[in-house]
Amino acid sequence: MEKKADIGLIGLAVMGENLVLNMESRGFTVAVFNRTVEKVDAFVAGRAKGRKIIGCHSVEELASQLKSPRKVMLMVKAGEAVDNFIDLVKSHLSAGDIIIDGGNSLFTDTIRRTRKLESEGFRYIGTGVSGGEEGALHGPAIMPGGSASAWPEVQAIFEKIAAKAPADGKPCCTWIGPDGAGHHVKMVHNGIEYGDMELIVEAYYIMRYVLGIPAAEQSEIFKKWNQDVLSSYLIEITGDILGRVDPDTGRPLVEVILDKAGQKGTGKWTSQNALDLGVPAPTIAEAVFARCMSALKDERVKAAAILPGPKAKFTGDKAAYVEAIHAALYCSKICSYAQGFGLMREAAREYKWNLDFGKISLIWRAGCIIRAQFLQKIADAYGRNPELANLLLDEYFQKSIAERQEAWRQVVSDAARLGIPAPAFASALAYYDGYRSEVLPANLIQAQRDYFGAHTYERVDRPGTYHTNWVEEK
Repeated sequence: MEKKADIGLIGLAVMGENLVLNMESRGFTVAVFNRTVEKVDAFVAGRAKGRKIIGCHSVEELASQLKSPRKVMLMVKAGEAVDNFIDLVKSHLSAGDIIIDGGNSLFTDTIRRTRKLESEGFRYIGTGVSGGEEGALHGPAIMPGGSASAWPEVQAIFEKIAAKAPADGKPCCTWIGPDGAGHHVKMVHNGIEYGDMELIVEAYYIMRYVLGIPAAEQSEIFKKWNQDVLSSYLIEITGDILGRVDPDTGRPLVEVILDKAGQKGTGKWTSQNALDLGVPAPTIAEAVFARCMSALKDERVKAAAILPGPKAKFTGDKAAYVEAIHAALYCSKICSYAQGFGLMREAAREYKWNLDFGKISLIWRAGCIIRAQFLQKIADAYGRNPELANLLLDEYFQKSIAERQEAWRQVVSDAARLGIPAPAFASALAYYDGYRSEVLPANLIQAQRDYFGAHTYERVDRPGTYHTNWVEEK
């Protein structure tokens, strides 16, 4: 009798193919289907040749090839396509079978789908998968959430295919929580990723246009930074990128790449969710807006010719200033992560999830795009205090910023003085200063709102709500 598959996967784009090959390499038999069935045949005859991978020409055939309870993973474009495939797949499944969405779905869609499928007797998992094409093949970070009873059925597969943390060999995968919790954590991961990338490019930009440090020299700086507290995948690849020479022009390759950055929307979703929940996440939002600004290339070229800026130039010790930029980058990074974890904390309250922030930071140590040495420090912070309200309140992060904030403030103020846009650096500093301020000017905002809209206000000296007749009758 032919062996049945441990899991089925629908969607053979590069991420889907690589996940299938990863699963098979860990000892699992996988059934596969793609809407364009020629792709199934090409995959089975090509990359999957000789492997325990069963090509199927219909969803019905795929379902017939699976062990019970049947597990079907969707790797299709987020949105309507997921709903369409869910409707198609469930018509060939039975009660208790499991559908898994491994794409970048909006977490509110996952909440809706989980409730609907559970009401119909199925089980549903919405899982974040981070690491890109290479991660999918060799070991991503995996963030599953949804029907809790489904987790034991897929745990062995997910933990075996996940990246393993270098420090202790533990899989970068843990059950996140109910319904949309997994996809929310993945969304915040991507928002933090936006912040990390923008902070790094602002450091590059200041070194390039304030200090005049060429790309090749910056490459060595970033490689050095990758050996200290900034050690991370994004710092590592930045060092590699800046060292690459364009074979056609002989120039640094980064300098012949157009300065218009794309985005797929998860950073925007993170910012929108922060606004919905009333959580300050300005650095993540500024990272999104920076990409929007980059898209205005034609307008920026015209504006550069007519809008004046300061004529001041940098004077000072360049080597010392590079260290100041390092300090600004680390402090800003702390604030960006504080914003991301603050958003997850409020989301846990709003959506009634019991999120373990220490475990979340640990599963980001390998496989994913934001993997970094720094994440162990976050895990340590939540280990010291699982109820930590904000990362800035942890002793390690307090000390880290205290030691560096003078340099951080110098870099942000110099960027403004010299006309260099550094929105993420500046917003991170404003976040820090806002969070540490016992008194903010919101009292005047409350007065303004009461003046024009009778919205009332609270007082500092006694409880209750009050309204003042601001316009005295004459």
